[in-house]
Amino acid sequence: MPHHSPLIGTVVAGLVIAFFMGALAHRLRVSPIAGYLLAGVCVGPFTPGFVAHAGLAAELAEIGVILLMFGVGLHFSLRDLLAVKHIAIPGALVQIVAATLLGMGIGYAMGWGLLAGFVFGLALSVASTVVLLRALQSRNLVETERGRIAVGWLIVEDLVMVLALVLLPALASGLKDGSAVAALPYAIASTLLKVAGFVALMLIVGRRLLPWALHWVVHTGSRELFRLAVLAVALGVAFGAAYVFDVSFALGAFFAGMILGETQLSRRAAEETLPLRDAFAVLFFVSVGMLFDPSVVTEQPLPLLVTVATIVLGKSLAAYLIVRAFGHPNTTALTISASLAQIGEFSFILAGLGSGLGLLPDAGRDLILAGAIISIFLNPFIFNLAVGATGAVKQQMAQQAGREEAEHEKRREEHVILVGYGRVGRLVAAGLRATPTAVLLIEAQPDLARRAQADGFQVVTGNAVEAAILEEAGIARAHRMVIAIPEGFEAGAIVAQAKTMRPELSVIARAHSDEQLEHLVQHGADSVVQGEKEIARQMLQLIGARASKVPKPNPPGPGVGNKAIA
Repeated sequence: MPHHSPLIGTVVAGLVIAFFMGALAHRLRVSPIAGYLLAGVCVGPFTPGFVAHAGLAAELAEIGVILLMFGVGLHFSLRDLLAVKHIAIPGALVQIVAATLLGMGIGYAMGWGLLAGFVFGLALSVASTVVLLRALQSRNLVETERGRIAVGWLIVEDLVMVLALVLLPALASGLKDGSAVAALPYAIASTLLKVAGFVALMLIVGRRLLPWALHWVVHTGSRELFRLAVLAVALGVAFGAAYVFDVSFALGAFFAGMILGETQLSRRAAEETLPLRDAFAVLFFVSVGMLFDPSVVTEQPLPLLVTVATIVLGKSLAAYLIVRAFGHPNTTALTISASLAQIGEFSFILAGLGSGLGLLPDAGRDLILAGAIISIFLNPFIFNLAVGATGAVKQQMAQQAGREEAEHEKRREEHVILVGYGRVGRLVAAGLRATPTAVLLIEAQPDLARRAQADGFQVVTGNAVEAAILEEAGIARAHRMVIAIPEGFEAGAIVAQAKTMRPELSVIARAHSDEQLEHLVQHGADSVVQGEKEIARQMLQLIGARASKVPKPNPPGPGVGNKAIA
């Protein structure tokens, strides 16, 4: 049996090198996407060394596109869009037009055709969802007014790009030769009719059938079967949309995610498919990087410079002027413009589609990829310059978020920092509410953060492993930290960061295994609750059996030391 095949070599090389480059990007405080793209350059045909199989990489990238679009659909929130529709919809549309015109100008100067310039400009007009959310979450801006506007703006951009993915093949077929120009309206109308049929089927049948099927699977009690069902829905609907209705994989996957996003199982569906979505998303970015020819940097420095300027300055300036024209303050305009000063997933999909259809020359695709890598790398620095960590900006952030109560809580001498508002976190928070102890929540997931705020708790949205988030939560004045998230090893990183900032802080965490318990204790947790043993002890007590085999818990609190409540 051979120990090497092009498929295995492509997957292994892509993931391994993407890990190292992504870790390097994370170390440099840059989006890992830049690292994944550079990993693709490393295994691509334009650099020495191992060359991955381009055809297989493209096939894997198609699965990555399907799962990426499925994830976009799962998190699509019509409510969030409608809340800021008065600025997000017209603002995004005007900004897309402005950026597209700038891109068409570059294409005209390069001697490309009108449609090539249109595809090029369209690819420059849409920002990366991953990069934007990372920038907002790292600065706790998601739940502010400007954060909601930025997210709503991006939703509109994504919807426009989904429509573009549907119409571009029709445009390409209609313009294949001069005699077919007259048939272009028919080609577009035919495509729109197929899309309408698919959408109608999804809204009439899919909206009832897909949730019913998932609920049936849930009641089987099999987590493995549920995970398989979600993947079958994502991939099956995408393939069926392409095979039956001749529309793109991306549109089918987006609608499948959007339908499931309306159900109560959307959160679980997102969690179960996240590892596979992440893995194939990495392979997608690697496959995109493989298409990039680094020689464009030396052979076309001026067009590359103009492309990057269009992404970083051109469309950002357009967004800034639009937001200011709608009467929003300078800080909001700067946040929106900085958020959009990069391009990402949809740009790559458009570039690949345009190149495959013969609409976009290879030089245009290379400029898009180079512009994406450079803009993603520059975005954190641009965001810091635009948003800034000055006292005045922090004060405006507090005013915009309505945090008078938060400031009142932070002035207390003692409070409990609770990390996580999941099933356990909600129970702990409810119990603490009945005491005089002040509670401050840290929650990384925006939907849970909104739920905690609706329940009346003060919330800091972000990852508790970041020092800035712990500082905002008032770790210097906290009496105790309770880590209620279920991931024991991730909790260990939070414990280590908290103990580094304040060694005397008492930290309580939870674990699901002896390995997690040992990991938490090694990183400084004062008390660890292991759920399975607590359940076993309570069940033994209820049946009147002796629970001597199960260690009794140590009371949490200062002076416990690194003892585990096993």
